[in-house]
Amino acid sequence: MSDKSYNVLFLCNANAARSIMGEAILNRVGAEKFKAFSAGSQPKGTVNPYALQLLKSLNYDTGFARSKGWDEFAKPDAPEMDFVFTVCDSTANETCPVWPGHPMTALWAIPDPAKAQGTDAEMHLAFADAYRMLNNRISLFTNLPMDALDHMALQQHLDEIGRDAPKPN
Repeated sequence: MSDKSYNVLFLCNANAARSIMGEAILNRVGAEKFKAFSAGSQPKGTVNPYALQLLKSLNYDTGFARSKGWDEFAKPDAPEMDFVFTVCDSTANETCPVWPGHPMTALWAIPDPAKAQGTDAEMHLAFADAYRMLNNRISLFTNLPMDALDHMALQQHLDEIGRDAPKPN
């Protein structure tokens, strides 16, 4: 087994909820093998309070959480990414920076919980659903036999994770 550590960037528009949750989840479940980051194409500047509340309730340290632009990760001194996962449909249609090292990419679209409407309980449920979907996809990803897959097979698995992951009810 390889001792390689992989850098992973989660992208979204605002970098306020889904990408932040993806960063938190992967840094917990994949801590031995992965280092996660998050960014947005149009960062909101603040992290959604429902996302922070959910992460705190699940015993995540949220000190890392800040909304930032993806340009931070396209600079020459930025960590070189091995994987870039877009977690919202609209960012997938934007022109992304050219990432140093040409990482593998995949669309893992998750419905935006910040667009949910309703009671406080319904808002919490929307964020919990997004978290569950991200957690499922990240769990599948972290269990891939990276050393045993060639580039094309790995890309196929990454695409399938985004396509076949459970959808909300």
